[in-house]
Amino acid sequence: MNSRTHSTRWSSLAAAGALLVAVTVGAAAPALAAGAPPVGTTVGATAASAPATARPGPLDRESLARTLGTLPADITGGLVRVGGPDARWRGTSGEDVPANARFRIGSISKVFTATVVLQLAAEGRVDLDGTVQHYLPGLLPDGYPAVTVRQLLDHTSGLPGGGGLTAGDGSTAWFAAHKADYHSPGQVVADMLTQPMNFAPGTAQQYNGNNYFVAGMVVEKVTGDTFAEQVRKRVTGPLGLHATYVPAADDLTVRGPHASGYVDVPAAGGGTTRVDVTEQSPYPWAEGGMVSSAADLERFFDALFRGRLLPPAQQAEVFAVPDLPNDHNKNCEIGPTAGHACFSAGGMLRTVLPDGTEVWGKTGSRPGYSSGVFATRDLSRTVVIGLNPTGVSGEEFPTLWKLVTTGFGSGQVYGKH
Repeated sequence: MNSRTHSTRWSSLAAAGALLVAVTVGAAAPALAAGAPPVGTTVGATAASAPATARPGPLDRESLARTLGTLPADITGGLVRVGGPDARWRGTSGEDVPANARFRIGSISKVFTATVVLQLAAEGRVDLDGTVQHYLPGLLPDGYPAVTVRQLLDHTSGLPGGGGLTAGDGSTAWFAAHKADYHSPGQVVADMLTQPMNFAPGTAQQYNGNNYFVAGMVVEKVTGDTFAEQVRKRVTGPLGLHATYVPAADDLTVRGPHASGYVDVPAAGGGTTRVDVTEQSPYPWAEGGMVSSAADLERFFDALFRGRLLPPAQQAEVFAVPDLPNDHNKNCEIGPTAGHACFSAGGMLRTVLPDGTEVWGKTGSRPGYSSGVFATRDLSRTVVIGLNPTGVSGEEFPTLWKLVTTGFGSGQVYGKH
């Protein structure tokens, strides 16, 4: 999904409704086990950092249950998982949402991709300051400015967003008709190159999924292996993330327990028809094609934040946000850091909640599925959310963000969002 399409995930909610809900509430979790590895304390490189509270506020389980239990009519189901030494809560909403549901995580896939690239950097197989032209000669046209691997990871490459091959006209009707279409990374990049550069590399930050198509191609080139196998060998296998995988090109299903995904398509005689899009192409690949579960995402973030996946030098990159202006990216227009870059070389978004709590994480979306995972640096709180929206223009985002802020005890959202 290109940057312009993805940015609509921050749009306003237009309608609300109620769904039948089955909510399960967990008890408070015990403290972290004695002898657990210390959480890393490296500091990101952003000049836009604002004062932030060390720990989130008290968990309001009733507000979480109420929000999850009154989902708008254009969200067919959802789940929430809150973890941390001082809070634990689990909830589901919707008739076909299992507590252990797997779902399409969209752009949360980028954090897995960045982790693999950073591991290769730690092994000396990838130089973050090395160029795409070096690792993938001929991929970019002659005369293109040098684009570094780090600029791919932190969205400062200036590469174009794409010509519409993978998004069509952006409508639910287009996606329903093209849900099984597969586009290889090479085809996506070729489509990207039909458009001009957005800005000179390293001068601004603009969220752009095409950066991660190219990053995945770098992984395959330097390892001689598939991207899917590298994720399995380096991340999901060692961590025991059995519900998390990169689907093969011809694998349209969500394996294991899952909720169905739907989109509402305008009907010829007026109104809408609800179309099942649970089975769809995994073409977003290293940019947004993975499947996971709430428990697996919580475990992945726990390992990543604790430094179990990366040595110190590369661990610092996970939280390093460049000191650059934001360029047409609504993800970076929330809160006190508005106008500045907000994405790190670890593929993650840094944001400060209205009460001052700093959290790191990522949202992701595919038609029928929208999700988010966020955590405080000290892992005192993690929040994972999966929703099943029927639109493709980000109408569900206010609901998702309300669940995020409530999960961190903030209890409020920024007015303009």
